[in-house]
Amino acid sequence: MTSTAQAPQSGARGAHPEHLSHVIFIAAAAAMGGFLFGYDSSVINGAVEAIRDRYDIGSAALAQVVAIALIGSAIGAATAGRIADRIGRIRCMQIAAVLFTVSAVGSALPFALWDLAMWRIVGGFAIGMASVIGPAYIAEVAPAAYRGRLGSFQQAAIVIGIAVSQLVNWGILHAADGDQRGKLLGIEAWQVMLGVMVVPAVLYGLLSFAIPESPRYLISAGKTQRAREVLTEVEGKDIDTDARIAEIESHMRSEHKPSFKDLLGGTFFFKPIVWIGIGLSVFQQFVGINVAFYYSSTLWQSVGVDPTDSFLYSFTTSIINIVGTVIAMIFVDRIGRKPLAIIGSVGMVIGLALEAWAFSYDLVDGKLPATQGWIALVAAHVFVLFFALSWGVVVWVMLGEMFPNRLRAAALGVAASAQWIANWAITASFPSLADWNLSVTYVIYTVFAALSIPFVLKLVKETKGKALEEMG
Repeated sequence: MTSTAQAPQSGARGAHPEHLSHVIFIAAAAAMGGFLFGYDSSVINGAVEAIRDRYDIGSAALAQVVAIALIGSAIGAATAGRIADRIGRIRCMQIAAVLFTVSAVGSALPFALWDLAMWRIVGGFAIGMASVIGPAYIAEVAPAAYRGRLGSFQQAAIVIGIAVSQLVNWGILHAADGDQRGKLLGIEAWQVMLGVMVVPAVLYGLLSFAIPESPRYLISAGKTQRAREVLTEVEGKDIDTDARIAEIESHMRSEHKPSFKDLLGGTFFFKPIVWIGIGLSVFQQFVGINVAFYYSSTLWQSVGVDPTDSFLYSFTTSIINIVGTVIAMIFVDRIGRKPLAIIGSVGMVIGLALEAWAFSYDLVDGKLPATQGWIALVAAHVFVLFFALSWGVVVWVMLGEMFPNRLRAAALGVAASAQWIANWAITASFPSLADWNLSVTYVIYTVFAALSIPFVLKLVKETKGKALEEMG
C-alpha cells in the first residue's frame, strides 16, 4: 500500500483553501479509525481491577488479558497493507469497523476469561488495521502543502479517543456508585465500559461510505475517471488532472509491489532505513507511554489514591495528551520533525525521572507522602505532555514519509508491527515489574527516553517539506 503525495509543480500545489474544508472532512473521517484505536486501547483501563476481582487472577495473568489485544494489533498492522492493495483503502476501513463492533459486543458479554481475551484479540486486529490504513490513506489524498498537519489527525484522533474512553469510564463508574462491578443495564459496570465502543465503531463504518477512495488505488484498479474526480475534489478544479494522473502512473510503473524481501539488505538483515523506522517505533513505546493509559487507574490506586479520583486523574492526563497533540499539530510543519522529537525526549526524561524518584519512597498508611504524591502526579502529566507534543505525532508522521516509495508499504507494516510488539512487551511486563519495584520500573523508562536523544540526532533525517518521491 504505497502512499503518494506528489511534489508541487506550480507553486505550492495543494494550496487551494476553498477545498481545504472538504479535505479536512476526509482526513477526519479516515482518522476515526485512530479514535477507535485510542478508545479501544485505553478503555480497558477502567476494567482492569474488576477483571482481576471477577476472575480472581494475579498480576501476570491480568497483564496477558490486557496486553493480548496487542498481538492482534501486530498481525493487523502487518496485513493491512496487503488487504488495502487488494480491495481498496475504504473497504479495509469498513472491515476494521465491523471488527471493532464485534469486539465491543463480545468483550461486554464474555462467558469466561478466555472468551474476553479472544474478543480483545479481534479488537486488536482492527486497531492494527486502523494504525496503518489511516496514515497511509491520508498521505495519499492530502495535498502536499497540508500533508503534515492532516497526517497528524491520526494522532489527534487517537488521543481524543483515549480521553473520551476515560471520561465515559468515569461517568459509568459514578453511575455505578464508584463500584467497577456494580450493576448497570443488567450487567457489571466494567462490561458497560467495554460495550459502549459499539457507538463510535458504527459511526466509523458509516463515515467510510462518505469519503472517496484513494486516487492512487483507483488508478491501480483501472478507474482513472473516478481518480480524476477525486483529485479535483481534494486539490481544486484548476489543477491539471491529466498531468497528475500521468505522474502517479509513472511512479507506479517504476515501482513493483513491495514485499518483505525488499526490506532485506545491509549488515544487519534489514536495510538501515527500515531499522531506523523500527527504532522510532520501539523508542515510542519503551518510554512507557501506554502504562499511563492502560494502567493509570490501577497505578494511582496502588499508591493510595481513591478509585474515583484515580479515574479522574486518568481523564486529566488524557486532556493533557490532547493539549500536547494540538501543540505538535501546530509546529510539526513549522519547526520540523526532529526538533520536536528532541524537545519531547528531554521533557520525558525529566518527567519520568521525577516519577521514579517519587515512587522510591515508602508508602505511609497505604499512600505516598504528600510531597512525593503531588510530584508524582504532576510529573506524570509533564511526561504525557512532552510525549504528546513530540513522539506521539512525529513518529506516525515520519513513518508515513521517511521510506522510499518502493519500500513504503512493506516498511511501514514492519515498523508498525514492531511498535505493537514493543507495546505488548511494556504492557505485559508492567504489573509484574510494578509489584517488584515501581521506582526501578520508571528508571528503565527514563533510560529509554534518554537513549532516544542520540538516536534521533545521529540517525533520523528530517522529512519536513519534502515530497514523498524525494525519500530515497
